[in-house]
Amino acid sequence: VQLQASGGGLVQAGDSLRLSCAASGRTFSRYVMGWFRQAPGKEREFVAAIRWSTGTTNYANSVKGRFTISRDNAKNTVYLQMNSLKPEDTAVYYCAADQTIGVQAISIARYYDYWGRGTLVTVSS
Repeated sequence: VQLQASGGGLVQAGDSLRLSCAASGRTFSRYVMGWFRQAPGKEREFVAAIRWSTGTTNYANSVKGRFTISRDNAKNTVYLQMNSLKPEDTAVYYCAADQTIGVQAISIARYYDYWGRGTLVTVSS
């Protein structure tokens, strides 16, 4: 499994950004795809997840209503649309995948087997 995250950059507070995670190496129809982020000096934290087969989504409270996770079956790509960005959203964003993760573990990083390299998002005030 290979996950390639892209789309990060430097934006101002209030701006929008869309991250992409291109997945390859498997058929992902049974997978859960997650986005996590890690700010300097902080632990990696859950942002959002989507179950590929059903499109069911989960969000961290801190991004609910501002971020939207989606997937494109034809492109094997998961997106994270980030609106109304805040300086506290500044972090390296990682995409992750797992085939067996249950709903109770969906926000816990250690339960994901596959990780891509991160993409840096910097939000200036």
